[in-house]
Amino acid sequence: MSAAQGLALDLAGVRVDVAGRGVLDDVTLSVDRGEVLGIVGANGSGKTTLLRAALGVAPLAAGEARLFGHEARRLSPARRASFAAWLPQERKVGWNLPAWRIAALGAPDATPGRARALALAALEKVGMALHAERGVLDMSGGERARVLLARLLASEAPLLIADEPDAGLDPDAQRLIMELLGEAAQAGRAVVVTLHDLGLAAGGCDRLAVLDAGRLVALGDPFEALAPAVLRSSFGLDGSLIGAPAGPVLSVRRAG
Repeated sequence: MSAAQGLALDLAGVRVDVAGRGVLDDVTLSVDRGEVLGIVGANGSGKTTLLRAALGVAPLAAGEARLFGHEARRLSPARRASFAAWLPQERKVGWNLPAWRIAALGAPDATPGRARALALAALEKVGMALHAERGVLDMSGGERARVLLARLLASEAPLLIADEPDAGLDPDAQRLIMELLGEAAQAGRAVVVTLHDLGLAAGGCDRLAVLDAGRLVALGDPFEALAPAVLRSSFGLDGSLIGAPAGPVLSVRRAG
């Protein structure tokens, strides 16, 4: 794992404008090794833009984004990849490569033998070890999503960033994703993940950041971030989180 120093991710007063419109406005947050930070919010709230700003690929109109103490926008692609591995929403794959080769792309700096070993280990974690030699274009969308998650997990970067990795997957696969990201954090990595399922986010993340129309309106543990007032104002829901032995449970109904 990288010996990078400083907070894994540090955003200070970040603003991003697109076509003259503010998409993010004065967002300040940080995440460090050992924790899973979930980013939640309605469609169009700025979740993906926040991740792109964190990686230094979305131009900032104001503020600063740092990865392990380094200004993100000044990092070369290779240097950025050594700090952070990125799983985008887009799941298209251009070539029908075997699953293990796709997963091995997550470890570009490893020797071929080590990259293959990391890929196979990651495929085992996501339940795709028996399909390591199968072409990804011959797979279902859910299977391909697991292979792309394996590509993220095969990385040795100290920060993992995933944009809606649960989208379109069945509940068991969604829970597996959060378990694996949690294990990565327990092993000393930092994890940032955007999610639409508030219950999944509450149960699988150490802290949540709530975006509403580009502004950070709540940041804290799930009970604090998804307080009844936040659920109503940002999501149009009446309800609250309820503590349970297996983790927080979200009890809500649509606000009238």
